[in-house]
Amino acid sequence: MKIFKITLFICAITFLSFTSLHKYYISVTQIEFVKEKHAVQIISRIFIDDLEKLLRERYDESITLVGPDEPEITNTYISKYLNEKFKVKINGKPVSVNFIGKEYDCDITKCYLEILNVKSIESIEISNQVLFDIFPDQQNIIKTKINSKEKSAIQILEKPTTLLKFN
Repeated sequence: MKIFKITLFICAITFLSFTSLHKYYISVTQIEFVKEKHAVQIISRIFIDDLEKLLRERYDESITLVGPDEPEITNTYISKYLNEKFKVKINGKPVSVNFIGKEYDCDITKCYLEILNVKSIESIEISNQVLFDIFPDQQNIIKTKINSKEKSAIQILEKPTTLLKFN
């Protein structure tokens, strides 16, 4: 009976240690160069609840994403924030990243961005500091498809910038 109690205790401790809630803070940004359109198309996937928390802390504490109560100014806030926190240099030169819009997919916000008038890419430098200001454990995954080559990187608070070369 004593062995049974010890075994049950060890199993309970093991079970509880693996079921404790842990929140991961991750975004995934896909960057693709569409040579025929002279454009870089970007989709950044951010958890809705993380984005909502950010918008509440930065702009409006009553803001609610998704649904009929979402204010019209939400896109302005998201555009402003991404403009501050998501920077790109192509071939060593800073470029303008345009916020096109967003849509919701389950628990994810898909933010659509675009860089226009890009004739060629030999290198791209991405600085993605999205959500680092409220989640120090945030990780931003970057996936690129440029000149038929796929590369990726993980950006963290201590290393928010990545330089990728495609020549």
